[in-house]
Amino acid sequence: MKVKSSFIGAPLFLALATASAWAQEEAPPPTAADAMFTVNNLWILLAAFLVFIMHPGFALLEAGLTRAKNTVNILFKNVSIVAIGLLTYAIVGFSLMYGESKFGGFLGWAGFGIAPGENDLTSAYGDYTYWTDFLFQGMFAATAATIVSGAVAERVKLHSFLLFSVVYVAVAYPITGHWIWGGGWLSQIGDGVWHDFAGSTAVHSVGGWGALAAIILLGPRRGKYVNGTSKAIPGHSMPLATLGVFLLWFGWYGFNGGSVLNADPAGVSLVCVTTSLGAAAGVAGAMLTSWIIQKKPDLSMVLNGSLAGLVGVTANADITTPMESVLIGAIAGVLVVFAVFFFDRCRLDDPVGATSVHLVCGIWGTLATGIFGDGASFMVQLTGVLAVGAFSFTFAFILVLILKLTLGIRVSEDEELMGLDIGEHGMESYGGFQIFTTD
Repeated sequence: MKVKSSFIGAPLFLALATASAWAQEEAPPPTAADAMFTVNNLWILLAAFLVFIMHPGFALLEAGLTRAKNTVNILFKNVSIVAIGLLTYAIVGFSLMYGESKFGGFLGWAGFGIAPGENDLTSAYGDYTYWTDFLFQGMFAATAATIVSGAVAERVKLHSFLLFSVVYVAVAYPITGHWIWGGGWLSQIGDGVWHDFAGSTAVHSVGGWGALAAIILLGPRRGKYVNGTSKAIPGHSMPLATLGVFLLWFGWYGFNGGSVLNADPAGVSLVCVTTSLGAAAGVAGAMLTSWIIQKKPDLSMVLNGSLAGLVGVTANADITTPMESVLIGAIAGVLVVFAVFFFDRCRLDDPVGATSVHLVCGIWGTLATGIFGDGASFMVQLTGVLAVGAFSFTFAFILVLILKLTLGIRVSEDEELMGLDIGEHGMESYGGFQIFTTD
């Protein structure tokens, strides 16, 4: 058998070797530009994978900061949002965001679906492929809806939330994204000095405005505000929440680092440094502020402080110095603590602090770009904040109001008391540990 195998294998080996030699002779030798293109493309792909890691981070953070009886519902929403974000972005979002500008730069359009050569979404892909561009940008789109998920946790109807996510991510997110990144009107004002590097406004504030509109119409969780006072409703697992924040911080290196849009060593290195320092300063700012106000060091505030610092430097990580990023992150850490208390005082119930982190600190990061960023204008940055905020909040408010008047947006009192895991999904997140009754 060994002799027969060798007899058959020898010609096959010779044929493959000959074909390989012929291919090497015919193919032109790779150039330095080819190698650089490959490196750039690979880095953007890896960055897209890092942004994907942010989704389990959001899932664990939201699950940890809410009650155990709603964990399945939290996880279900976060899995669904990734699918919704990618599919809607492939069908219409990518075209709306990066297609040819229409109506004075209000939106873009290049047809339905994705296909290079047919839908001319960009003039050239000098540093990475069309497909890499879509995947990287699609991960950003899914992130915007995830922000809303945490704010409406523990009382929103699942089907209504999913419908909201489909429309908001398919339409609102790419329209404002076109203004900022797709060559729309906002990117052209002030001689083109508007700057939102990786999305303090384009992603985080857009998600934050949607979250604010939703919680206004949805109302607080039952038992949150009793006799005019706010009652704390602790989450069930701080270890899960902490792990979620570490995953988010890790994923942010792709979120910001990938937004350089090439593998330039100096550019990527600077962005990763400013990102790291902004997050660390956010932790320090939130820690000191919460310790002074609450008389005890609050882990949930510190966790949100790290995210606040990350959101704050997302708009400007490429044009600020490392020490400026420390100041921006520290102020974001202070702001997020006061924002949590402010929204609570307004009886706007946000179980995970999504509006405080993504809306308030997204606004701060965008404005800080006009204060510290080289070449940016504060008034132009303010104009963008107001325009995107007005559009996003109005769009989200009308959309949620329509859902409230038609399908309803809130589960019944029994379902909320029982938990959405049983009420919406008919299963427990931690089987065998809880017994639910409707008595």
